[in-house]
Amino acid sequence: MAKDIGWELYRSFLGVLREGSLSAAARALGVTQPTVGRHIAALEKSFGLTLFVRSQGGLQPTQAAGSLRVHAEEMAKTAAALQRAAANQGTGVRGVVRVTASEVVGVEVLPAILTRLRNDFPELKLELVLSNRPQDLLHREADIAVRMFRPHQAQLVARRIGEIEVGLHAREDYLGRHGCPDHPQELAANALIGFDQQTDFIRRAARNLPAGFDRERFVLSADSDLAQLAMIRAGAGIGACQVPLASRDRRLVRVLPEHFCLPMETWVTMHEDLRNSAPCRAAFDALATGLQQYLAQD
Repeated sequence: MAKDIGWELYRSFLGVLREGSLSAAARALGVTQPTVGRHIAALEKSFGLTLFVRSQGGLQPTQAAGSLRVHAEEMAKTAAALQRAAANQGTGVRGVVRVTASEVVGVEVLPAILTRLRNDFPELKLELVLSNRPQDLLHREADIAVRMFRPHQAQLVARRIGEIEVGLHAREDYLGRHGCPDHPQELAANALIGFDQQTDFIRRAARNLPAGFDRERFVLSADSDLAQLAMIRAGAGIGACQVPLASRDRRLVRVLPEHFCLPMETWVTMHEDLRNSAPCRAAFDALATGLQQYLAQD
């Protein structure tokens, strides 16, 4: 096997894995199809392995390709982090900062904060990754993360913002038609909106859920928090929503506040190696300040 295999070969390999064909990978990577084909052939020759087989649906990865994928993805993350680090060198707040947050926070809260940040530092470029799966800061999947739990890794710089309270809410016209529950037992007579599959966060939060608000009773369920929020806003029923977020919509009414109150600890974190990066520090401080203002809403 060749001792030195260029990153561009792995990049094409990952492109074909993700896109399913040479032509689609070439479009995604901004190169020609023959170039991708040569890269795959060179990689197979270096490894002495068959990585893809042709089928009616395109190129199908072999078992060998599947076992190599995780390593190629790690290389891609490292290459992206290297590019961001290089762009962030020098003086002034310029370069690229990659921020990750949950779906709801990323869509409903961060846009205004990131807009103010860009207005203050127009040479700063921001990448926003929305995922309810925590991105790995130690492996530089992102530079800064907004997290709903306390980070424990010693290599991370973390600032506690406070607690975002989550409560049950419904639109006022829904409650006008069905009545507002006074006791948890009355939830059974309502259309409940909730999660589809249990996550670690939901399992931890289960002790705070009121009796009667459980998966078996949901008439509308989704794994997307944004989809749940959209159904609550549409007047479809009762579901969980961040209290500061609900306060922005006068149509939303909190239900059973004395029976359901879920505090979510909120942190802004980044890798300690980015402590001296001017763009990362600026983004970190702006996120912390903006989220504190969000928490202060009634």
